[in-house]
Amino acid sequence: MTTSRLGELLTAKGLIRNQDLEAALSVQSSVGGLIGLILVRMGSVSESDLLGVLSEQLGLPVQAKNEMPSPGQVEAFLEETRTTHGWWVERQAVAWKDQAAPGLVDEGAEPVLDDPDAPLICAAVHPLDPTLRGLMEQMADRPVEWRLASRSLIEAALEDVRDEGEADFAAGVTDAARLRELAEEAPVIDFVNGVFAEALQRRASDIHVEPFEDKFHVRMRVDGILSTVRTAPRGSFDAVASRIKLLSGMDIGERRLPQDGRQAIRISGQEVDLRVSSLPSAWGESMVLRLLGKTSRLPELSELGLAEGDQKKLARMVDQPNGIVLVTGPTGSGKTTTIYRLLTGLNDGVRKIITVEDPVEFDLPGVVQVQVKADIGLTFAAGLRSILRQDPDVIMIGEIRDPETARIALQAALTGHMVISTVHTNSGLAAIARLLDLGVEDYLLADVMRGVVGQRLVRRLCPHCSKPADKAQVETYRRSMPRAIRARIKAGAQDWREPVGCAKCGGGYLGRLGIYEIAPFNTTAGAAIRRRASEPDLLEISRETGFLTMFEDGILKAAEGQTALSEIFRVIGPVDPETDGLDHAPQDMAPVV
Repeated sequence: MTTSRLGELLTAKGLIRNQDLEAALSVQSSVGGLIGLILVRMGSVSESDLLGVLSEQLGLPVQAKNEMPSPGQVEAFLEETRTTHGWWVERQAVAWKDQAAPGLVDEGAEPVLDDPDAPLICAAVHPLDPTLRGLMEQMADRPVEWRLASRSLIEAALEDVRDEGEADFAAGVTDAARLRELAEEAPVIDFVNGVFAEALQRRASDIHVEPFEDKFHVRMRVDGILSTVRTAPRGSFDAVASRIKLLSGMDIGERRLPQDGRQAIRISGQEVDLRVSSLPSAWGESMVLRLLGKTSRLPELSELGLAEGDQKKLARMVDQPNGIVLVTGPTGSGKTTTIYRLLTGLNDGVRKIITVEDPVEFDLPGVVQVQVKADIGLTFAAGLRSILRQDPDVIMIGEIRDPETARIALQAALTGHMVISTVHTNSGLAAIARLLDLGVEDYLLADVMRGVVGQRLVRRLCPHCSKPADKAQVETYRRSMPRAIRARIKAGAQDWREPVGCAKCGGGYLGRLGIYEIAPFNTTAGAAIRRRASEPDLLEISRETGFLTMFEDGILKAAEGQTALSEIFRVIGPVDPETDGLDHAPQDMAPVV
């Protein structure tokens, strides 16, 4: 096999660019190594794509995750061949005797480990390694079945049989200079790149790297749900954390104070914005990473879950010469995406649009975007004051969080600007009380308020595997719904469904869907603000324009088969069926059934 052959295959399939291959060949000529692994470490190609091409080139199958050996099989083979865990880690390979064909061993039971006729299998990152092949030929008294495997699969298989006294590759290292060196070494680079590639493959929005006493966990948030995907020895954590810091432009030597970092990097051939937050904890720095694809397409309002009528309401609210529109919801509820789509609709080349954000999450062509830098005094309030001298037509404020920002935003709306911003409240209508609490005068707020939007994100059912929901379960949930929404559902078509799980989704859900409450404000609502009406009073007034709470919007979408009833109750929580559904329970509250 020649290095150019693999490069040509990858280029022909469109998996890498010519300049990627040239750069990799230059690195190979300087320091050596396999061209495929160099391309993966450069972020030019994903490991899964590389394995697919290698499988085609070498005629070897790729090891499936669900066919990996048990810890007992690996340990038995190591004992029989008198080889060490470290030797196999260095060779990036794992071998075992396939003691029983699939289906012949009861689920959960360990297979028999002394079958003399069991076939011998070796899965490796580099199955053509002469040292590895030589050892297998010496040890094996039968043909060896060779397979290609990813590093993560091999690491997971070997981790459970790791010798307790064996040193980690970075155990006990605290010197900043040494950590920087380790962060540039192959095992650390491969581990971090593998985590990034897996996050992109899983469609994860966030990666959590959390250290504990003897291990550290890598967890990923997919469609709003966190799950553990990797576990590694604690001793290697500091080198991994240093690698992440190095990639995000953070100070490797500072581990006592929280830090934030951001950098554009390349992973698996994709350009990605990496945002990192570190927080010192009892066992080390907890790292949370967000991967934002530079080429990601901003979804349309219909893709976000907004019905046509709701889209028109939103368009009328923001397409006015002045006023304030507020979007509310917790962190990660999709507020910024909704606002970006609204700004894109307003960006007609006639209006001047300026934003002040922390951070700027998506590049909007034709929009002037300002990044908040509180450490040098560029706060929301300071940025907003400067924006007003830039002759804008539309102003987007990332968040109204203090009285000063609230007052400047109000003045901007009063002086002929359309202001779009966010506040953190449990419902859209609660935003009015929030601004009044920040010291905004009620009579001024009544004059500029054009509407409020509340939103949450729920998981969308996988269209490939969802099934009709159990009627008894639907009836149980129905008893927890407000009377008004029960009557509305009864009058329409119903397609209640529930998750199953398949190869395309993994757990029954695929992507997320917004649930909304949209309240355009009219003169009646303005009069209610002047007299500081309560939230239930504002709800009653908004009902006259067809207002639905987030809970009700979610129930209607569940009735259409877009999501599951259990998902709506998971996100919104139980609602008193004797009310109109305004009182939203805490987000982590389980449904009462």
